[in-house]
Amino acid sequence: MSARVITLGCRLNSFESEVIRNRTGEAGLDNAVVINTCAVTSEAERQARQTIRRARREHPEARIIVTGCSAQVDADHYANMPEVDQVLGNEEKLRMESYLPELSRAPIVVSDIMRITETAGHLVEGFESRTRAFVQIQQGCDHRCTFCIIPFGRGNNRSVPVGTIVDQIEGLTSAGYREVVLTGVDISSYGIDLPGQPTLGELVRRILALIPDLPRLRLSSLDPAVRDPALMLALSTESRLMPHIHLSAQAGNDLVLKRMKRRHSREGFMRLCGDLRASRPDVVLGADFITGFPTETPEMFAETLSLVDEAALTYLHVFPYSERPGTPAARMPPVPKPVRHERARRLREAGNAQRSVYLDSQIGERVRILVESDGRGYTEHYAPAQLAGDTPQGVIVDADIDRVAGGHLIARAA
Repeated sequence: MSARVITLGCRLNSFESEVIRNRTGEAGLDNAVVINTCAVTSEAERQARQTIRRARREHPEARIIVTGCSAQVDADHYANMPEVDQVLGNEEKLRMESYLPELSRAPIVVSDIMRITETAGHLVEGFESRTRAFVQIQQGCDHRCTFCIIPFGRGNNRSVPVGTIVDQIEGLTSAGYREVVLTGVDISSYGIDLPGQPTLGELVRRILALIPDLPRLRLSSLDPAVRDPALMLALSTESRLMPHIHLSAQAGNDLVLKRMKRRHSREGFMRLCGDLRASRPDVVLGADFITGFPTETPEMFAETLSLVDEAALTYLHVFPYSERPGTPAARMPPVPKPVRHERARRLREAGNAQRSVYLDSQIGERVRILVESDGRGYTEHYAPAQLAGDTPQGVIVDADIDRVAGGHLIARAA
């Protein structure tokens, strides 16, 4: 038996929720709901509160435990909610001892995340209802972007040793998982704290060399400021490294990037996109953006908007700027919230147009689809696809693309 775990937020939270599920099972904690929260925006925190209240209504007798980044940075807020029994920090949530029923039920068990210098390589056997798995390769972030609260929820950069990551992926591959996604808070900084300082690209090449039965390896978001020759080499030579790269762009105007304390420029971002396409001509690129950052003028936003077309960004994650108390940006002159949301709408429209162009270009092409459920799955380039007929979950199918409908490629097995 294990507790019910509700995951909010990023892929790293998805991985950690599997660890939580295992730890609660080991501790024998079953009549409980653990809510793994996100703190990236105020909307994420609103959703966390809403989820907590719903969990109490639906499970009136259960123990409600709140953890994750939002709980780490504002434990008192959640401990004061009448629906909440206990708040655990991001480090405590991964320990079996935190869930032992005989231990003290202290309302708040949250340590100083900045004092933690290592990350344990938590091994999980599988992911509920999934055919691809997320594997944590690092934790935390050493950078201090002016808008971001996440380092205070996750701590400083800590990398998982290469051997531990390989063991994790070997186990998942043996269990039948066909795709693994390497995830973390700042995976571009992987290895700088390890002996020999292996880079992300070197880790990727090691995984693919040591685990020949792994069909697909995918990366989560990358920092455009980091140049990794080994990763470029892997992209150009390793067909099992998926040709979909997501970049943490955040803005397309240099002054906004400077005020965000980002470490790349617009020119550097464009140069990286060119280098990625030179390494793998069929690569598709996505990006994260924040609209309405403090002091952003219409002209500054126009540079961000034009970047979508100039860089041919196919997949966008767009967030209206959200003030995070305690961050430098929260003290800067704000852009009105309606303007932030209007700019987000326009940026999403530009991204949707680029995505439509890309999906239309796939008509008549032969692709490989990892089927996740009900004939739906994803191509190598992370395009959503629907296969005709009855196709088992967890298989990779060669398919021909007939048309596009509802934002999906419509395919038939080759």
